[in-house]
Amino acid sequence: MKRFIPFVKSDPTVAVVRMQGTIAAGTRGTLSDASLRVLLEKAFRRGKPDAVALEINSPGGSPVQSALIGSRIRRLSEETEVPVYAFVEDVAASGGYWIASAADEIYADASSILGSIGVISAGFGAHVFLQRQGIERRVHTAGKSKSMLDPFRPESEEDVARLNRLLGQLHDTFITQVKDRRGDRLADNPDLFTGEIWVGQGAVDVGLADHVGHLVPAMKERFGDKVKFRRYEQRRPFFARFGAKLATDALSAIEERAEFARYGL
Repeated sequence: MKRFIPFVKSDPTVAVVRMQGTIAAGTRGTLSDASLRVLLEKAFRRGKPDAVALEINSPGGSPVQSALIGSRIRRLSEETEVPVYAFVEDVAASGGYWIASAADEIYADASSILGSIGVISAGFGAHVFLQRQGIERRVHTAGKSKSMLDPFRPESEEDVARLNRLLGQLHDTFITQVKDRRGDRLADNPDLFTGEIWVGQGAVDVGLADHVGHLVPAMKERFGDKVKFRRYEQRRPFFARFGAKLATDALSAIEERAEFARYGL
């Protein structure tokens, strides 16, 4: 005789992906499309979650990596029909906000920093120092633009104009991304795309976020008190945890600290 097993509905599940640090390709940053690919695939596809929540704490970084990560999130969400919610911790600025904008809704803490929708290029000029030391810089190129903005040569108006064109193109792409994702939720604010930042409720007021709230209570309110959380975090390579590549790790930590410091963090 066959036993009748009644259908038992499982509790709702939210997959939580933590995204902490700067955004860059390779080992220079904490977050990249390559480093997050497997985590995101698992989060969206394993066990058919009711939602994916992104814990974001990033001051930004590479525009290309930010775009690749954001596109992957949207692609997986649409393929699996799983909604995405972003929860901003200290900061989601520049590329960090680009990733947050890939979510269907954005939550922020009352003190979270959001925005910085702009593009920056920074460097140093050392040509005066070299001259004082009697050092001559010798550069030979095939192609007049190959040594653009060489920090050991005086800055030229032509190089600056070329750089500004590139930055403008990147900025337009960023603006298009935010407008496409946030749509009518964006306020008619002249400072929205100037690189300005907003805090907590201020970000909600201009349409960069939807709610002030935290992950667990927000997801319980949406899916019920029995909701379960399945967490996914990046793991550092075994040898890196035991002292290998210390110089690289130290440099990356300094760069990351500098990026967070731009927002007073």
